Amino acid sequence: MRILEGKPAKNAVAMLVRRTSGLEQVEPRVRSIIQAVRRNGDRALIRYATMWDKLRKGQPLLVSEDEIAGAWHSVTRETQDALRQAAANIRRFCKWQMPREWRKEIDGGVLGQMMRPLDSVGCYVPGGRYPLPSTLLMTAIPAQVAGVPRICVASPNPRPATLAAASLLGIRELYRCGGAQAVAALAYGTGSIARVDKIVGPGNVYVAVAKKLVSSDCAIDMLAGPTEAVLYSDNGNPGFLASDMVAQAEHDPDAVVVFVTRKRAMAETVANQVQIACRSNVIARKAIHRNAVFLVAGSREQAMEWVNRIAPEHLTIEECDVGLVRNAGSVFVGDYSPQSAGDYAAGPNHVLPTGGAARFRGGLSVLDFVKIITFQKFTSSGLHQIAPAVATLAETEGLQAHAESVRVRCARA
Repeated sequence: MRILEGKPAKNAVAMLVRRTSGLEQVEPRVRSIIQAVRRNGDRALIRYATMWDKLRKGQPLLVSEDEIAGAWHSVTRETQDALRQAAANIRRFCKWQMPREWRKEIDGGVLGQMMRPLDSVGCYVPGGRYPLPSTLLMTAIPAQVAGVPRICVASPNPRPATLAAASLLGIRELYRCGGAQAVAALAYGTGSIARVDKIVGPGNVYVAVAKKLVSSDCAIDMLAGPTEAVLYSDNGNPGFLASDMVAQAEHDPDAVVVFVTRKRAMAETVANQVQIACRSNVIARKAIHRNAVFLVAGSREQAMEWVNRIAPEHLTIEECDVGLVRNAGSVFVGDYSPQSAGDYAAGPNHVLPTGGAARFRGGLSVLDFVKIITFQKFTSSGLHQIAPAVATLAETEGLQAHAESVRVRCARA
């Protein structure tokens, strides 16, 4: 852990802004996996799933409806209640997020927009280090609220809790495969898995690279890399702040956790609390040792400049500074809004942009699963009002037939 101020702190921010996740290093291997699945379909997919996803010989890729239903009864009552509460909160938030159709009467016509769901989506749910039933909720529920008719899930070695989440949501198409091979199957289809229109969900570096490589043929949500957490506070509870840093660090040894403050004494106190809190957590301790940075800013303006330049996945901040946030995946305000609440049950999505992508997009939402289709309807008089502008602009661009398509109508009126 490093406590930096002045020029070293500015240099650290510059390095964080330029951070990369090493996608290029694995791209040749991922490309070969994708090509094999495209060429050989299920044969390649099953071979890879057997090698890496713990698929047993002869075990079907598709999890049966009976197994999904049985998983609900195999988990504890506490897990069932937690899944229900989290699902209800996520669904409620998605309904609030849902964009609306509208139409406006204008002089001589009607303008508006229609909402249509995507036809199919593939939800990627990691299953490596930890089972992640929360990710199934976060990816499938927005699709359900949007009205997507076909929602399928790919998850390597799905655990009972993940299957229980699928049972709760009524998911019936869940495949035991992961990694680049699952992304390829969802993007291009195999004998067992029909292709989808969009792939969503987080994953390891192989999943991220695979999503990047198939993105010209199949839509994706974002390239989600290792977890990032930035916390900016001058007066918060040091123990609470330290607990958030350790919580996000335990996701991945490559997780990045940054604390920003204007008070060096505050940085030192939080750093000491972090050291104490991560002693018994091996993964968090590795991430903290590698990637934890404590930055002391000279002013509030400088602190917020750093925060917005980093554009973090998770951002904890005091309420007085919320209006200054420009770039962040999800924001957690004040002492009693732990980042882990957003990871599970608050309602907003936990699939969030990393690597600075929060500069140009937010987290996964119901908007990722709908298409906004605009429409226009004119009467003869309405078309006459805009015909001169249309014809002039068309001819300016050298598109004579465009101009004529308006004039031929006006001539008949």
